[in-house]
Amino acid sequence: MTNKKKLNKDDWRNATGKIEYSMTNDYMFRMVLQSNNTVLKGLISSMMHVPLSDIKSVEIVNPIELGKHIDDKDFILDVKVMLNDNSIINLEMQVTNYSNWTNRSLCYLCRTFDNVQKGEDYNSTIPVTHIGFLDHDLFPDELEFYSTYMLQNVETGKIYNSKFRLSVLSLNQIKLATKEDKKWHIDEWARLFKATTWEELKMIAEKDKVYSEAANSIYVQNSDETIRAMCEARQEAIFHEQYVQKQLKELQEARDEAIFHEQYVQKQLKELKEAKEEAIIHEQYVQKQLSEKDAKLSEQSAQLSEQQNLIEQLQAENKKLKENNK
Repeated sequence: MTNKKKLNKDDWRNATGKIEYSMTNDYMFRMVLQSNNTVLKGLISSMMHVPLSDIKSVEIVNPIELGKHIDDKDFILDVKVMLNDNSIINLEMQVTNYSNWTNRSLCYLCRTFDNVQKGEDYNSTIPVTHIGFLDHDLFPDELEFYSTYMLQNVETGKIYNSKFRLSVLSLNQIKLATKEDKKWHIDEWARLFKATTWEELKMIAEKDKVYSEAANSIYVQNSDETIRAMCEARQEAIFHEQYVQKQLKELQEARDEAIFHEQYVQKQLKELKEAKEEAIIHEQYVQKQLSEKDAKLSEQSAQLSEQQNLIEQLQAENKKLKENNK
């Protein structure tokens, strides 16, 4: 049931403490942008580096019904926007790292890019951009705040098609915002999304009317029982998914450790076997050497015995000759 309480547009200015559902909640993210065209225009202006005066119209072409069931695995909370009737922008908030963002975002982008109607020329394809708002690092070994990717020649860098773009905003890397990012106030949007208290949000809202509009929309949406229930459901789903991801990670780490241990044991067994075989070979060599020495000693002993017998025989004959000569 929707909260029927009538809200004053300045009620958010009196709010204090924790923001129950901020815009990092993907349902809140969608509802704020869907309910406030001014905020949507301001966000797109910054993210696309398009002056606000050049934005004639923005229209969400996949609006959702308030309170619609969101447990269906096919339910997608990305925001598809038509900009000035000549380009499509997908906006998606994702705080959980599923380790599949590059493939996921590319699939979404390709589906959107396939917008040529039957019989139309392929040159009529409408430009598409997918912008992901992530609360984790896409590439931990190459940290960036706001990055954009396009198809290009790997040798020359020549752009293959400028109608096909992927952009990623890492909400946890605001400190890496460039001068260009700050020029377009992308860092302020990141702070607005990440704000967890009304005090933080008010400080941001003071800087520009569009942030004030966003703050008011966040307050209004947080005051609606139906939207709060949907945000809570999304939050629980995210917590559950994060728990599952953590368990899977721990299981994988345990499995990797078990495999490493098994490999270590097998290595030790192999080394022991090799050492045993080497010891056997050494023992065989030693036995062979001893046998050869024993045989040689036996031969020498036999020769000595034969020589001793010969000496005794000669002594006996010598003695006999001496007796005969007397």
